[in-house]
Amino acid sequence: MRSFLFTALAIVTTMVASAQDQDKSKRPSPPASVTQALAGGTEVTINYSQPSVKGRTIGKDLEPKAGEVWRTGANEATTFEITKDVKIEGKTLPAGKYSLFTIAGTNEWTIIFNKTWNQWGAYKYKPDEDALRVKVKPGKAAQFAEKMTFTIDAKGTVTILWGNLQVPFKVQG
Repeated sequence: MRSFLFTALAIVTTMVASAQDQDKSKRPSPPASVTQALAGGTEVTINYSQPSVKGRTIGKDLEPKAGEVWRTGANEATTFEITKDVKIEGKTLPAGKYSLFTIAGTNEWTIIFNKTWNQWGAYKYKPDEDALRVKVKPGKAAQFAEKMTFTIDAKGTVTILWGNLQVPFKVQG
């Protein structure tokens, strides 16, 4: 009996370790990362997974759906990390690591920085954990982006690009 329990425990441990070591680059929505040092010395890092359009319509066949909280990516929640306090669209966000969510709208998007950064998708998202919410204006991208992509320029403009959509917000720090 003791050897059976030991064998069963070994099998379960191996399965869990194997699942945790899964090569995330082989996922349909692979991981990506972007880091930029700003003029004030703040480093901004965004880690996310890249969903693809694949001929579908954003907002109809796939996220983001208007008015709903979206993880702004795929798989684990997108993380937004800053090494110093910054201003996002003029509002203060303390240094740290956050999950980044959005609420899409036709003329306005809400960018959400949530204190619970280590979570899967938006399934356990809790608004009372929000550190900051800002409103921004979406626009039409200069060119089509098949995979959702974040960019950060040296002046602190973070842009979400996906399909024909671009959603910029300003980070100062």
